[in-house]
Formats: sequence, C-alpha cells, structure tokens
Amino acid sequence: MSREFVPVRIAVLTVSDSRSLDDDKSGDLLRDLIESAGHEVACRSLVRDDRASISAQLASWAADPNVDVVISTGGTGLTGRDVTVEAHRDVYEKEIDAFAPVFAFVSMRKIGVSAVQSRACAGVAKGTYLFALPGSPGACRDAWEEILKPQLDYRHRPCNFVEILPRLEEHLRRK
Repeated sequence: MSREFVPVRIAVLTVSDSRSLDDDKSGDLLRDLIESAGHEVACRSLVRDDRASISAQLASWAADPNVDVVISTGGTGLTGRDVTVEAHRDVYEKEIDAFAPVFAFVSMRKIGVSAVQSRACAGVAKGTYLFALPGSPGACRDAWEEILKPQLDYRHRPCNFVEILPRLEEHLRRK
C-alpha cells in the first residue's frame, strides 16, 4: 500500500555573528532543499550567537501551530561562541539521541574523523521537531539528503517523523 506525500511546515534559523540573510549560503540551501522536496518554509530568520536569543526563537517557533519542524544551522562547533546546542537543549522536552551519531556516521563518510568536531543534535518541544546542524552548506546538504529528507517523508518505511507528529503531545490530551 502506497502513501501520499504529506508536506510539513519548516522554519529555518541561521545562527551567525558574521552573516546576514543576504549572504546566508546554508540557510539558502536549506530553503531550496526543503521547497524542492515539497515542504513549506514557514519562517526564516537569523540570530547572533547568543544562547538566550537562540532559545527564545526556538521556543517561539516550537509554540507556533504553523511550524512543524525547526532546522537551525550554525553554532554547533567547539569554539566559545558556539552555543546553539546549549540553546536547543534549553528548549527540548525530549532529545532525539540517535540523531547525533547518525549525523556523525554520515559526516565520517564525507570528511573523515573531522566529523568528531560536530555537535549536531535534535529534539522535540511542544510537538515540534528541532534539529541543530553545522553552519557549512556541505553539512546541511548531507543532513538533509541522508537523514531529514527521508525522515520527513510520510512515505518512508519502516517509519518516519511525520507519521508520529500528531502523537508528540498525546500525553497532554484528556483521557
């Protein structure tokens, strides 16, 4: 039995002290990949490398019923300014623990052991998926093509994120 494609609404957040939306290659790439896959870019924004600002934007989008997924790019490295992962974890209700090792596996095939420097992560908050990707276009493409595109496709078997999206907040419903 074949399923029909179900588009989801995805917000794209770029975290950077050095870029603007005018020269945001990773954000542009994610927008193009999302749209070419048949999904909708619900919102797009850029915030500086500031934990409180990143957390506030993530929490705002997680609470927005018109956003199903948030993908951030940038700020996942090891430098002092890289606080995106901490900001994501401030918002998560549940972490998607397998995302980081799967992303590392995908990255290892492309960049070898340099993949160890990425702190990509993912979680769920208020019924919304949140993914933190590195700031490089190559890493964004790899994460999208090899993990997110199939998992955000309702037709993907044996399971995918879209089919359980309506159940992410089932614990809040009355019995």
